[in-house]
Amino acid sequence: QLVESGGDLVQPGGFLRLSCAASGSIFSASVMAWYRQAPGKQRELVAYITSGHVTNYTESVQGRFFISRDNAKNTVYLQMNSLKPEDTAVYYCYEALGSLRYWGQGTQVTVSS
Repeated sequence: QLVESGGDLVQPGGFLRLSCAASGSIFSASVMAWYRQAPGKQRELVAYITSGHVTNYTESVQGRFFISRDNAKNTVYLQMNSLKPEDTAVYYCYEALGSLRYWGQGTQVTVSS
């Protein structure tokens, strides 16, 4: 089970930190990722982090968003800085290990003045 938190309404240029708490024993070995889905658009990969802490970002968030993980807390984070209106979306946490796939329920991020 994945439970996201931290979504909110924020002004352009602001920041938020999303958290995703995972239950179960596979977290430290899993690839963890954040996806987002804006109204009327397909769900897209925002960032991922491997078990070895290798990270990758979609081009539109590079230099603004940072993904990290704390294996002791079974939690993955997404630090989002310099937020733009186009970052508005429901953000989903995702966990993958082999054939196992899990999604969170999503948390709403709205960037608006």
